[in-house]
Amino acid sequence: MLNRFRALATRIFTPVAKILLRLGVSPDAVTVVGTLGVAASALWFFPRGELLVGTLLIAVFVFSDTIDGVMARHSGRTSSFGAFLDSSLDRIGDASIFGGLVLYYAWRGERVLTCVALAVLVLGMLVSYVRARAEGLGMTASVGVAERADRLVLILVATFVTGTGLWEPMVAVALWVLAVLSAITVLQRILVVRTQALARG
Repeated sequence: MLNRFRALATRIFTPVAKILLRLGVSPDAVTVVGTLGVAASALWFFPRGELLVGTLLIAVFVFSDTIDGVMARHSGRTSSFGAFLDSSLDRIGDASIFGGLVLYYAWRGERVLTCVALAVLVLGMLVSYVRARAEGLGMTASVGVAERADRLVLILVATFVTGTGLWEPMVAVALWVLAVLSAITVLQRILVVRTQALARG
């Protein structure tokens, strides 16, 4: 759903990417710094209940996910390792965000929402794993109602809304929605892979 905005994001961040390249910064360095920033922000501010500050900082660091790709293309440094590193660190960033929310609800003694947040964390990892495993077997599984970008935007909008006090239950509602949509996405991907495997004989 959000892929349509990638071209706009590329145009916006190309000047930043060019400046960083002139300064001698590598795309991989931007990837690592961005992931560390997301993880630190989520795991420090979310458990403490400082959702607004955490969300704003995470949003800043998430932009590195676009910038490093633009840098790689402009510098001609695209590589298999770069793609591998980017995908691997994305998982760390995502796990940190939902892990921070697990701790947020756990420290507040809200057991049900703690479990829901944990379920979203695990299902999110499973969504990515199913696709990666399928591609490793020479098949595709890039389908589903809750891809990574969609999950990320929804939860960050929710933490922002709750953090500003506009609607306190927003994060809880978003987590329930994501739990359901992520489970559906896992099932969709498994069925798609099953169809391809059966077609192979």
